[in-house]
Amino acid sequence: MPVTLATIKEDLECRVGCKITLVAQTGRRHRSERRGILTETYPAVFVVDLDQDENAFERVSYSYTDILTHTVEIEFFDEAAGASA
Repeated sequence: MPVTLATIKEDLECRVGCKITLVAQTGRRHRSERRGILTETYPAVFVVDLDQDENAFERVSYSYTDILTHTVEIEFFDEAAGASA
């Protein structure tokens, strides 16, 4: 992933509508993995609509700083190839 907030935001704006997997640090040794679609980007945060089959709630949002500090890791999926990008 890019190393500045501006490049992280630009990269995510180009991928709105893509399927993603989010791995978020939820505690000292705990991680949560969620799948969904990147739906919106705002000046400070981005929004992911989650798969309802796997999650109890519909949407989550994270800041671009979360990606920069590796609190959240994102993996994009290329539907045509069926693999991650």
